[in-house]
Amino acid sequence: MDFQDGEILYIDKPYRFTSFDVVNKVRWQLCRALGVKKLKVGHAGTLDPLATGVMIVCTGRATKRIEEFQAHTKEYVATLRLGATTPSYDLEKPIDAYFPTEHITRAMVEEVLSRFVGTIEQIPPSFSACKVGGVRAYDMARKGRDVELKPKTLVIDEIELLDCSLPDITIRVVCSKGTYIRALARDIGEALGSGAHLTALRRTRVGDIKVDDCIVLDDFPHWLEGKITLPNS
Repeated sequence: MDFQDGEILYIDKPYRFTSFDVVNKVRWQLCRALGVKKLKVGHAGTLDPLATGVMIVCTGRATKRIEEFQAHTKEYVATLRLGATTPSYDLEKPIDAYFPTEHITRAMVEEVLSRFVGTIEQIPPSFSACKVGGVRAYDMARKGRDVELKPKTLVIDEIELLDCSLPDITIRVVCSKGTYIRALARDIGEALGSGAHLTALRRTRVGDIKVDDCIVLDDFPHWLEGKITLPNS
């Protein structure tokens, strides 16, 4: 494989790693193996630190395809805790409010989920990579500043209820580029007359690439052995 010319890697992003952490680790391992100081490496589609799963990493000239990969349909499996919210809509921040859940039934959950299938408007989370005046929203939110984000139009192709062990539910979501599953959790909680936040999130597919096709990041150095093509070799 010629990583300097351009290759596409499928990585299973670990829990608590940022997307940049993954890129940096892959770049460091590749530079070390190739014996070079610099190598162009980028990723197609940010995953939150508390999320895991499919991350497409491009090297060399293949970085020109990043926008193409970002446009692909995504699939996620998410676990939501009903009855409580956090400022980040996941476990990054502590619970800030509690809400009733006694009125919620499985049938009610299924009916509410069906409302989110199709073209919807979604306000991104304050703790997100969206930019406001050239500044990342999460940088402003983590400094305690108010963040106003405009709704975005996106498409939810499928929502399937995988498990309903109230107050926890697990759903499978197939959606377009730009969908924030944390924001979806917030909106589902509100639609149920309660609140909600994510307790687990895994991206299981990007386009045709499934998580089973991915390299575990800790295994990357071993996987890399014998796959390096040096210039003029």
